[in-house]
Amino acid sequence: MSNPRFYCPPPLPLSTNFELPADAAHHASRVLRLRVNDEVQIFDGIGNALDATINQITGKRVILGNLQTCMAQPASGLNIILAQSLCSNEKMDWIVQKATELGVSQILPLQAQRSVAKLTGMRADKSLKHWRSVAISACEQCGRNDLPLIHSPQDLESWLLSLRNAPGSSFILLPGGATQLRVQSKPQISATLLIGPEGGFSSDESNIALQMGFVPILLGPRVLRTETAAIAGISALQTLWGDFN
Repeated sequence: MSNPRFYCPPPLPLSTNFELPADAAHHASRVLRLRVNDEVQIFDGIGNALDATINQITGKRVILGNLQTCMAQPASGLNIILAQSLCSNEKMDWIVQKATELGVSQILPLQAQRSVAKLTGMRADKSLKHWRSVAISACEQCGRNDLPLIHSPQDLESWLLSLRNAPGSSFILLPGGATQLRVQSKPQISATLLIGPEGGFSSDESNIALQMGFVPILLGPRVLRTETAAIAGISALQTLWGDFN
């Protein structure tokens, strides 16, 4: 069983002792009920990690010692950008969690015409902070040392129109008449995967995406829910060209 892991904003300490941030200390002492001499790992979200031992627990403070650099975990060899149309809160949390575990480099929430959730202003800021927390927890669990970049929500059509001549490969999941992912060429720079909301894309949205060079792909003969489509699409990309093979 792997040691408990905690996110600590960079830079990681160079000294022999280090105090865990408040949230991580609370989780270590009050939730996991770790004790002195237990071994843990801390990571900075940009690829670095340290093994450590708990030296002291006093009130709300957790002090680590015996800090040692551990072997770096390589990031996915495929730069996957998940462009996910906004859906219900529970589904978005699940998508962010699983996409993080599967190794995406960026998550871009998009406000589509048929999105159930409507996020603007303070609600958007609050959701962004929450999604980042979900991604941190996923990294702690799965052993990933680099956090995915999660963007602020954007309008889908405006985002699509800004992509003219953008580098990389772009795919959109569309039911009916689409091609198989396996017949496409391997992405050389990045792979952007565009997923619709619960009600699917409007005809205007899908047409704009196709005009901007998105390749319509189909994952099997069944119509997938938005959260299933995202994870299935990422898994297919990783299997064909990423770190699943």
